[in-house]
Amino acid sequence: QVQLVESGGGSVQAGGSLRLSCVASGSISSDNAMGWYRQASGKQRELVATITSGGVRIIGDSVKGRSTISRDNNKYTVYLQMNSLKPEDTAVYYCNYESLRFGVWGQGTLVTVSS
Repeated sequence: QVQLVESGGGSVQAGGSLRLSCVASGSISSDNAMGWYRQASGKQRELVATITSGGVRIIGDSVKGRSTISRDNNKYTVYLQMNSLKPEDTAVYYCNYESLRFGVWGQGTLVTVSS
């Protein structure tokens, strides 16, 4: 199995920035995708951004132009840099790992953006 440990959440004022990190450990496949989803109170979980081990990125419309996803394959770590944060970005952010065999979710990290 794979375990995910997230970090970097917190509180920030509108217009600020945050960087989320997620470290994977365990039986990591060389072919995988890692990324971030978020779930605001009362809403469905939605894609923020994902990146494959080959570097292919998908960025969600809600953060496009404000966020960058990257990864360090040697450290099994994915990063989400979020800039120009808005109150509507407030949510629990979940790291996700997907391979051909299975998918795993992290425990979530709360991001709160105040106006």
